[in-house]
Amino acid sequence: MQWEVVIGLETHTQLSTKSKIFSGASTQFGAEANTQASPVDLALPGVLPVLNRGAVERAIQFGLAVNAKIAPQSIFARKNYFYPDLPKGYQISQFEIPVVQGGKVSFMLEKDGKSELRTVQLTRAHLEEDAGKSLHEDYQGMSGIDLNRAGTPLLEIVTEPDMRSAAEAVAYAKALHSLVMWLGICDGNMQEGSFRCDANVSVRPLGQAAYGTRSEIKNLNSFRFLEEAINYEVRRQIEVIEDGGKVVQETRLYDPDKKETRSMRSKEDSQDYRYFPDPDLPPLVIAAEWVERVRAAMPELPEAMRERFVREFGLSEYDAAVLTQSKAMAGYFEAVTVKAGKEQAKPAANWLMGDLSSALNRENVDVAQAPVSAAQLAVLLQRIADGTISNKIAKEVFTAMWDARSAQENLADEIIESKGLKQISDSGALEKIIDEVLAANAKSVEEFRAGKEKAFNSLIGQAMKATKGKANPAQLTELLKQKLTA
Repeated sequence: MQWEVVIGLETHTQLSTKSKIFSGASTQFGAEANTQASPVDLALPGVLPVLNRGAVERAIQFGLAVNAKIAPQSIFARKNYFYPDLPKGYQISQFEIPVVQGGKVSFMLEKDGKSELRTVQLTRAHLEEDAGKSLHEDYQGMSGIDLNRAGTPLLEIVTEPDMRSAAEAVAYAKALHSLVMWLGICDGNMQEGSFRCDANVSVRPLGQAAYGTRSEIKNLNSFRFLEEAINYEVRRQIEVIEDGGKVVQETRLYDPDKKETRSMRSKEDSQDYRYFPDPDLPPLVIAAEWVERVRAAMPELPEAMRERFVREFGLSEYDAAVLTQSKAMAGYFEAVTVKAGKEQAKPAANWLMGDLSSALNRENVDVAQAPVSAAQLAVLLQRIADGTISNKIAKEVFTAMWDARSAQENLADEIIESKGLKQISDSGALEKIIDEVLAANAKSVEEFRAGKEKAFNSLIGQAMKATKGKANPAQLTELLKQKLTA
């Protein structure tokens, strides 16, 4: 039997406010346990929550970025459940009327060697507070509770069940991660829990309209774990059904060491949480004027920037999509083209997607920490364009620039000069080298004149070797053709 995979994601995005969503306590990561928990976070008698305006504005930003509806009035509700790290015995969240309704996220998906644009529809994005954290290590057989995270502002972003593979789910999650960082509403630090996903996974026979029974995999805090967990869960569910069993609705955890999911608890439905409007919080009213003020302060969004890169710089849609996957990379590209000139836009894109990205991946650093600055790379591109060095030599120069870790803007010029890497473009010097190569490779000359084109490439290779790769390739090719056909 052939199976179709159905996936929806719920992403908890920690908003970048300095204080919590309903109290003035700090949200800074890494503080000593329970030093950032105010009386409101601890649910002491008599305290009242006060909504953080900055959290609401970040939710509005996100809603505008995904073309969603911003609810003019939304309600905070109490979600009732009992965990040791939830002091109130309920979580303040939104249920019936979330602040962000609908919307979509588009992204490029690599499939069968091709890139295609995919779009995932969003159901909603709602504001809520985070719970604390249970600690199970170094407590002599006991568990500890750290309430520093309690009350941290979250925007939970919920998709429709639109994704059909783990690869598509990861591509969506990466696009969402890039977007919230682009907007500056989240720092995106997955190791610290600032961006974590819950995956709802089910399978159904290919062609069946009804959804299968889903399992929810909780708290996936890396893209690799997200992909591994979904793939394992898909295999598990198919095996259960094909063995005559039934998939049960449940919440599962992923064990990255064993690379498997395991049952955590039966999956609750919304009625199990006994939602009701929080009597301590009035409805959240968002006036149209507030939305427009936020809109006016929004940065240029990735989609608009992609279209501009195609229009202004003549880039392909694929190149523009790759360069706008992060705000830092897009900014680096624009800085290079401002310095080197618009005519260098395509070479700049090639270098960013090629040598620069390879170096960044090798050292596992972001483009913002690249030891070769945009201005330095622009000088290198100019030296290729004016014939000072070839593309091949430029790669050697780039490596030397990367290793030098110098802030000197004309670093490429210094390296070219000190290493004697200038391209040989003098016709007289090149002709002399070509004459020597032809004399030493008479057999290849005869083969070329007999119609064997491969012999020409061999002669080019010998000439480049004789110049230690410094010959101007285009000029060398032209002069060699002239000599051979004379």
